[in-house]
Amino acid sequence: MDAGYCSSVTVLENHELTVLDPRTDEVVGRVPIASPERCDEAVASARRAASGWARTPAAERGAALHAAAAAVREAADELAALNSRETGKPVDDARGGVDAGVGTLVQYAELGPVHRGRSLHGAWAATDLMIPEPRGVVAVLTPWNDPVAVAAGLIGAALATGNTVVHKPSERCPQTGRRFAELVAAHLPPGVLEIVDGDGAVGAGLAGAPVDVVAHVGSSATGRAIAEACARTGARALLENGGNDPLVVDADVDPGWAAAQAALGSFANAGQICVSVERIYVHACVADAFLDALVQEAGRWADRIGPLVDRAHRRHVHGHVAGALDGGARALTGGAIPDGPGAFYPPTVLIGCVPDMAVMSEETFGPVAPVRVVPDFGTALREGGDGRYGLAATVLTADMEHAQRAWRELPVGTVKVNDVFGGAPGGASEPRGISGTGFGFGPELLDEMTAVKVVHLGVC
Repeated sequence: MDAGYCSSVTVLENHELTVLDPRTDEVVGRVPIASPERCDEAVASARRAASGWARTPAAERGAALHAAAAAVREAADELAALNSRETGKPVDDARGGVDAGVGTLVQYAELGPVHRGRSLHGAWAATDLMIPEPRGVVAVLTPWNDPVAVAAGLIGAALATGNTVVHKPSERCPQTGRRFAELVAAHLPPGVLEIVDGDGAVGAGLAGAPVDVVAHVGSSATGRAIAEACARTGARALLENGGNDPLVVDADVDPGWAAAQAALGSFANAGQICVSVERIYVHACVADAFLDALVQEAGRWADRIGPLVDRAHRRHVHGHVAGALDGGARALTGGAIPDGPGAFYPPTVLIGCVPDMAVMSEETFGPVAPVRVVPDFGTALREGGDGRYGLAATVLTADMEHAQRAWRELPVGTVKVNDVFGGAPGGASEPRGISGTGFGFGPELLDEMTAVKVVHLGVC
């Protein structure tokens, strides 16, 4: 998610994060910002604990994660309520994120003990091995839009493979992030999971600290800064950053069904999902029916979505929409900031969009569906594949040749055919372009968290 503008989600006063409810603008929490000394202490504590945790049998590490998952499951309602108050996410959606986090912790509790190296075929009188080892200390910087699920993946994989962790939750949901991490840390030895709270300056300090991995999910701008810091320190950068995901609507699909898919991809969680639909390319022969249906879908979503995470983010979203309108686009519905408290923004459908508009070329991360009508499938693929981002893409088509072309040609980490969301558990992809680097999910995340050592055992 491209959220470099996000630092003002909270009010910074007297070295505190003051978190506002995005529905009412009321204060819902104050969290002290960690000092540089506290951050140094957290890294040092994790470093001291690293060798002991690495020597802990993998099965014992897995058992600790199982216990942590049970504790998080028990506190699911508490975590969901915290998340809803801090970010405006509907409670049921927040509970779904907690449930996903529990499943992810269980997944890594099971996968960690069976993560293995391999033997090599060398000389008869020697043994040659490739052995994965923990990298050491992992700094985990997590986002606000799905704080429990994302943190569970990065923290779970790091701990399962014998690393220690310093975790900084997003400043937009510090109470949710801290509470989740506390539940996990309660089942670990001291120092194995350290928690620090703070804003972007704290995250930047951790990125430049003497750690071995910096794992970050968030904005592309922040990801670039982390990559630069890791280049200086030698730490490994594991990044999932912004996306500008296209949706292609082919000529042979039912326009009503396609509009329902487009609305789900554009408006779910108020468009604040890493792989939300950010731009739509629809074949001219179904465009009119598709747009009529999409406007109707937007009306149905209007009362189902919560607010944006804060007013600063709403200004960003509306800035993209206003820029498109100034450039000749037209709002078929939405497109205006509503009166009243909070950070609400209506489901918005734009037509007449062109490639150089920010709403088409950057990550808006809001409930906005910018539509471009194209003459053929090839144009949709070509324009959908343009740009600096490369997180994911969706294609709606009944033509298997077109489906094959789509996943072959689109330069993104994930291609979804006929389903804007979904996928089998354990799937892992590598973002392209400025959307990040490395595997962020699945068994492959265990490989990211380990370094392989080749061992040759000869005889004397």
